Amino acid sequence: MVEHRLYYSLAYVSATYAFDSTRKPAWIAGSLASNPVAGVILCEPNPLERSDVERIHDPLFVNSIRTGEPLELAESNCFEWDSTVWDMVMAQEGGAVAASIAALEDGVAGSLSTGMHHAYRSKGKGFCTFNGLVLGALAALDRGAGNVLIVDLDAHCGGGTHSLIRDEPRIWQLDLSVSNFDEHDDTDRSVVQIFKSPEQYLLNLQSRLDAIRDVPFGLCIYYSGMDPHELCAFGGVTGFTDAVLARREEVVFEWCRQRQLPVAYMVGGGYEGKKLSRDHLVRLHRMTIESAANSAAKQHSS
Repeated sequence: MVEHRLYYSLAYVSATYAFDSTRKPAWIAGSLASNPVAGVILCEPNPLERSDVERIHDPLFVNSIRTGEPLELAESNCFEWDSTVWDMVMAQEGGAVAASIAALEDGVAGSLSTGMHHAYRSKGKGFCTFNGLVLGALAALDRGAGNVLIVDLDAHCGGGTHSLIRDEPRIWQLDLSVSNFDEHDDTDRSVVQIFKSPEQYLLNLQSRLDAIRDVPFGLCIYYSGMDPHELCAFGGVTGFTDAVLARREEVVFEWCRQRQLPVAYMVGGGYEGKKLSRDHLVRLHRMTIESAANSAAKQHSS
């Protein structure tokens, strides 16, 4: 059986403040415990050190998350601050980095880390504190990845990621969204597009990936948001069904597999509500894990 590592720790959900981003990793991990995906091995990552996070974030901002001072900055991520937030985010970012490194070794790896792409150098935003996508990319570059592609398919734009990679020519960003929240500019290495049509969304995802197929990437980091789903209250768009998002996952993982490109995946947005139940939300996120597992199996057999 082909195995791939999926990082998770109880520390991922240790914050007192209760919201999907601070609880969802446990919902997904619980589902995997009761109904495993073949080949997926849950592993506990080491949390990052303060110096690791300060590689991309202002020390004043980092210290505010640790101490709560100044409070306005400590709560710029939209969470009510207390000391438990620090342990949560350091564990989740540790998982993002661990998954990026493990993918280089194994071809496919993931982390149930969430809440990253709106994090800027000097502040949090939109339920995001520190940017594990960029930290994971830098860890891969440190290990010789050459170039790293961040594919962000959350409902909302990853403006924090864009701001942090602007001066790093080895990190590229493909950001296809359905909401203009945190919108950023296009550059040669950072593409953002906003869609309301699921058909155009899927077509452009394939064409945008194919347009960069010859860039010598050493790793793809995939931020797989489920908040485009039509039943999601925060970002959902009519027509973005389970089937559309399942096809999206297949496109990303198959594109990586065909190029023998290692891929590390993390959990983007997706929120339970009146229309989208917790069980349904977990099933959506499991589609990413299942697609990753299928890709790892095909990669091994080819």
